Amino acid sequence: MAPYESDDSVTAADAEELRSARRRKAARYVVPATVVGIAAATIGLVPALADSGDPDLPKISAQELIEKIAASDVQQLSGTVKITTDLGLPDLGGLESSLGSAAGPSGSGDSSADPTTKLTELASGTHTLRVAADGEDRQKVSLLENAAEYSLIHNGKDVWGYDSKSNSVFHTTASGSEGKQKEELPATPKDLAQDALKAADKTTSVTVEGTAQVAGRDAYRLVIKPKDEGSTVGQITVAVDSKTGLPLKFTLTPASGGSAVVDAGFTQVSFAKPAAATFDFTPPKGAKVEEGDAPKASGHAEHPGKGPSKDLGKGAADEFGKNGPEGLNVIGDGWDSIATFDTGGQGVPSGSEVGGDMGGFLDSLGDKVSGGFGKGTVFKTRLINALITDDGKVYVGAVTKDALVKAADAAK
Repeated sequence: MAPYESDDSVTAADAEELRSARRRKAARYVVPATVVGIAAATIGLVPALADSGDPDLPKISAQELIEKIAASDVQQLSGTVKITTDLGLPDLGGLESSLGSAAGPSGSGDSSADPTTKLTELASGTHTLRVAADGEDRQKVSLLENAAEYSLIHNGKDVWGYDSKSNSVFHTTASGSEGKQKEELPATPKDLAQDALKAADKTTSVTVEGTAQVAGRDAYRLVIKPKDEGSTVGQITVAVDSKTGLPLKFTLTPASGGSAVVDAGFTQVSFAKPAAATFDFTPPKGAKVEEGDAPKASGHAEHPGKGPSKDLGKGAADEFGKNGPEGLNVIGDGWDSIATFDTGGQGVPSGSEVGGDMGGFLDSLGDKVSGGFGKGTVFKTRLINALITDDGKVYVGAVTKDALVKAADAAK
């Protein structure tokens, strides 16, 4: 029987069970899309858009600039961020929201104010955000949409998500540990740059290549390039504020060339203390409020701050392994590292087997491959690729299709 197909004897309850089973089954086959969505959401919180200009600044070595980033201690800022993401995904026709909710943590609810689902909208297109920070206990990020706004607010022990379009609210309590609170929040520009700099070993080239201006501020350009040929990452460019050492620009370009996978940044920035009222929030009258408990909050927030996107190549699989499926192993190291796990024998169905929009999505995103491991399907983006074999094994990383097939062959 084809999906959603029924006869007169099927009850409404039976039909709903079929739909639920299909959603659960489909969730197993969208690992790459979900990983990329979370990655893009994380990167979306990173300021990065260079103005024209080539300021004349004192010479500085890569090591000195890295030390300047590490010593940066900017606690207060506010500004406007513009982000453009081009992962090379096909038009999902609205599937992206259903994929995010299907693959999200159990019990996450359907609230449109839930940050885990909401921030995956940054996976494609161009978006504008307003950001503000006042130390470790107060941050705010607002995603501006047509006649609507979504805000994620951390104020002391409270974390609020608010979607003005649906008038829905998500609320949870931050961890009691100050250090853990910082980890659970979405990655800052400094966090992301420092994680990328962990790649500074024999597999990586790190240089200072000229200067730039970001939102009217003079900055150095730090360029990080993998030496491994199997990586899909071309280079990472970080514009570092010459006075404060704060990373202002983060651009990731793919090894395949063309436009940046992610180009995001401040169009306006101020380092003055934001008004205290910036972080105040009270649920509007009539708003639907979803409460999340502390463990659930950690699960929601860890994805934006700790997922595979933080290293964007080197170590990405290791980071994913800390939060990903049980039984996950990491093959290799450096930019060519690949995460692998077993789904339990469930391969990828063909588009005709799934049917509907999901079937079209699978057919448009996947390439059939074969090798010593057998047969499988490679799901491709411009950055993250994943091979799912017909016997249910998954290989995922910021590596080429050939690298995934080679890893699967070697595992046999």
